[in-house]
Amino acid sequence: MQFRSSFAFLATVVIAACATAASAFTYERIDKNNAILLVVDLQEGLYQMARDMSAVQMKNNILAHAELGKVFGLPTILTTSSETGPNGPMTEEVLALHPNATFIKRQGEVNAWDNPDFAAAVKATGKKQVILGGITTDVCTAFLALSLVQEGYSVFANSDASGTFDVKTANDANDRMRAPACRYLPQYGMLARAHDAAVLNGTLSGLVIEPTI
Repeated sequence: MQFRSSFAFLATVVIAACATAASAFTYERIDKNNAILLVVDLQEGLYQMARDMSAVQMKNNILAHAELGKVFGLPTILTTSSETGPNGPMTEEVLALHPNATFIKRQGEVNAWDNPDFAAAVKATGKKQVILGGITTDVCTAFLALSLVQEGYSVFANSDASGTFDVKTANDANDRMRAPACRYLPQYGMLARAHDAAVLNGTLSGLVIEPTI
């Protein structure tokens, strides 16, 4: 009888906790009119360091991430760190996709947010949702994502366009970002959310979508 009473009490506590968590959850949609795309340190030397996926897959994912800005008309900011060293330059394909984008070449700051020009460029957009991809996941993506959350931004980190030395390091970095409420999505999930936002806002690739009857 005592066991049953204890079990019933425990079940009540668990149900109450789940109900509280559910009521506290807010599903945040991406609003393409309030979002920017950040392409962070996706450099020739760095992407080849990623070992949690193949170099070819990493390169393709980088380009797919950069394409989000073009497809959905998002303000895009590019940034690199120490191009003259082994990190190398930003990939040429990304630069070709965004020839007129703001491009901040940092002078060694590991966390892009520590660069005043980069921080000013993000703030100047007036947008509060940030879609982010960078190498490495545990440094370039995580450091910036956590700083942005602290500054009051909603961060959607693109897991497919962020790579690092091994799967364990990537998983640890992802867990660290999830804790302070970074939204961590794979490429398809990011694309689906952006498409949903474009449809809801009546625009896709800058074109007005006429409602159907």
